[in-house]
Amino acid sequence: MPRPVLLTVDDDPEVLRAVERDLRRRYGAGYRVVRADSGESALQAVRQLKERGDALALFLVDQRMPRMTGVEFLSRSREIYPDAKRVLLTAYADTDAAIRAINEVQIHHYLLKPWDPPDERLYPVLDDLLEEWQSGYRPPFEGIRVLGLRWSASSHQLKDFLGRNQVPYQWLDVEASPEARRLLEELKGREAREEGSCKLPVALFPDGTRIVEPTNLQVAEKIGLSVRPERPFYDFVIVGGGPAGLAAAVYAASEGLRTVLIEREAPGGQAGTSSRIENYLGFPSGLSGADLARRAVAQARRFGVEILSPQEVRSVRVEDPYRIIRFEDGTEVSGQALLLATGVSYRKLDRPGCERLTGAGVYYGAAMTEALACQDEDVYIVGAANSAGQAAMYFARYARRVVIVVRGESLTKSMSRYLIDQIAETPNIEVRANCQVLEAMGDNHLECLTLLDGETGEKQTLPAASLFIFIGAQPHTSYVADLVERDERGFILAGRDLMPDGKRPKGWKPDRDPYLLETSVPGIFVAGDVRHGSVKRVASGVGEGSIAVQFVHQYLATV
Repeated sequence: MPRPVLLTVDDDPEVLRAVERDLRRRYGAGYRVVRADSGESALQAVRQLKERGDALALFLVDQRMPRMTGVEFLSRSREIYPDAKRVLLTAYADTDAAIRAINEVQIHHYLLKPWDPPDERLYPVLDDLLEEWQSGYRPPFEGIRVLGLRWSASSHQLKDFLGRNQVPYQWLDVEASPEARRLLEELKGREAREEGSCKLPVALFPDGTRIVEPTNLQVAEKIGLSVRPERPFYDFVIVGGGPAGLAAAVYAASEGLRTVLIEREAPGGQAGTSSRIENYLGFPSGLSGADLARRAVAQARRFGVEILSPQEVRSVRVEDPYRIIRFEDGTEVSGQALLLATGVSYRKLDRPGCERLTGAGVYYGAAMTEALACQDEDVYIVGAANSAGQAAMYFARYARRVVIVVRGESLTKSMSRYLIDQIAETPNIEVRANCQVLEAMGDNHLECLTLLDGETGEKQTLPAASLFIFIGAQPHTSYVADLVERDERGFILAGRDLMPDGKRPKGWKPDRDPYLLETSVPGIFVAGDVRHGSVKRVASGVGEGSIAVQFVHQYLATV
């Protein structure tokens, strides 16, 4: 943790060196001493310290400086660090100005030059002031800070990316936080000097750097996530980092295969966004999807799996005996065997206003980063499967009321019994069966929803700040559309599903039937939700991923 700062300012080089020497001698072990030779340069240093999130404990400033007096500097720096102790260093003739400054600028003390010996005339004063400052000091947040707007889709995307990758960050809403507004004004001033314009969101990093309107890839590279493969060839390439892909990675690497896993968003997949999974074997108290993903990633890396995230796969081609994966940026990586485990995403709700307000009150999936903002608001959830039920239980901790909108007669057809019981016992959750959303309304963000009662035909327009959608399953398979056989919905066919009439797939060359999880292309396997006929549960995805590795070994033994 960076030490708090003591800032001393004086335009006389000899005095400045002497003050710095005495401060370091007494306080160097617990504080960082920073010096400046003018008020202007000191203000610049103060802004940089604030932008990095550093704590500043004390100003020790000379009064007589050209262009900006000590009192003028303390007045301006007080706006940036209001809690820092302010000490004015004066000559005997300046005592009247110092006394006025106590009342006008609320300086905490003034010291007369010379301050020798410091043990008698400097340290006792500063000791008292620093002890008082320490009593109210709360160490600053040291991670990434995100400066943005609640109803900005790009701000939501950045928060969601950091949250799903389990990167700690501090959210600063420009509309709600005075600190955020002050930082924005500082950035606007800097951008103006650099002939630019300050747009939102802005990612502020601990080293003092910033990225305006960052992409996920820019943030990933900045924080050290791996997005480029270390080698051109692997034994086993996995596309997709959900439960199926992570399980396959753990088993493959533990059995000696050089393995790389490619994930376009964050390890954990759709399951990683789940607020609580309570029916996963071995966790009687349940665990969050993020916790499950974190454990799986740690386990995979311990066995030597290389994880590339975020990285988008553009296409796959076969040049026997290799399966070659081309990334969005044009680079390629190849392997002898390939597993497709790209999972599914929630289907879009095709209702007026939903697309326009996505990321500004309308969200797909749990979007747990928005939970705190829903305090004392009404939250609407569309969906009737476990993911919707888990989200309802999570948001009920924060929202005034959670309304689950279900097109069917009840939750029983698609939701686990334990969740149905929990929802029934939660007083601020309401289930509206035979109901659907007709329209989402609002100017810059969601403000109202129109609901249709399927039994009575009645339409209601109700105030709403957040709508979370959990409907259907849309597979991510466009990148292999011309390579492997899929069903009419885009799910990938494998094993016996490729042979409904007992005949092997067209173009199939090996003198054997496709393995259980093998696609229409030998050496390319599929597991998890993206497979035709799969069971949409975390445990089944883990099972398929681990089983696929056994067929990979059998395939590799023949090439």
